[in-house]
Amino acid sequence: MDKNRRIRTFAGLSFLVSALIIFGLSGTVSAAPALQLTPFPTPTPGPDGRILYIVKVGDTLLRISLISGVSLDELRGLNNLTGDNIFEGQELLLGLGGPSQVTPTPGPSPTPPQALPTPSPQPGSGNLCILLFNDINGDSIRQEDEPSIPDGAISVSNRLGTVSLTAVTIVGLDPHCFEEILEGDYTITVAIPEGFNSTTVTNYTLLLEAGDETYLDFGAQANSETLAEAPTPTATGRSPLLGIIGGVILLAGLGLGLFAGRLMRGSR
Repeated sequence: MDKNRRIRTFAGLSFLVSALIIFGLSGTVSAAPALQLTPFPTPTPGPDGRILYIVKVGDTLLRISLISGVSLDELRGLNNLTGDNIFEGQELLLGLGGPSQVTPTPGPSPTPPQALPTPSPQPGSGNLCILLFNDINGDSIRQEDEPSIPDGAISVSNRLGTVSLTAVTIVGLDPHCFEEILEGDYTITVAIPEGFNSTTVTNYTLLLEAGDETYLDFGAQANSETLAEAPTPTATGRSPLLGIIGGVILLAGLGLGLFAGRLMRGSR
């Protein structure tokens, strides 16, 4: 009897548990609300470049890791934490960034230093030699034995008008040289003396550079009037051949005279 009662009791309990399980499964299942994370304000790096976060009420190290994107291990390493215990108001280092941008306050513009005057380079100089030669053969090219024509006027001037030089030619083989004249553009003019006609140009322009030594030749030839007035050269000595011929003729005359005297003495 007791055995049957226990069986009925056990069957009833089993039915009750089964009914509760079926009722629980058939009921509406409500999902647990998702974890809502408080929006995380992006910290601004300090002047030293450190990014710091101040722990607030309800913060945990896991929450800070999730909202900041910094792993738990990294947070522990940056802050020398051995566990996950943190407290309100604690400064946590989240990383290092660039220093915050500080807009400098414009100050007075510095006065630029006064520029020192640049020294002007000193001009150099050169030599200019001019020869008015007697162009005897008229080829406009000076030969070594063609001398200078005297009384020719030489004029040298530069384009700026700061140099004006003159000279008169004399007889010889050497040119007239203007030494240590300033570099620059020069015009050289030669006036031919009377009795000569130019065989070259009488006006020339050149650029004289520092250290140059320039030679210019101007030629002229005696005209017909000068050649006609020139004295005819006279012989200053006798030819040896003429002396020999004269001696032979003199001896021949003496011989003929002696021969004629003998003939006359024989005829008597």
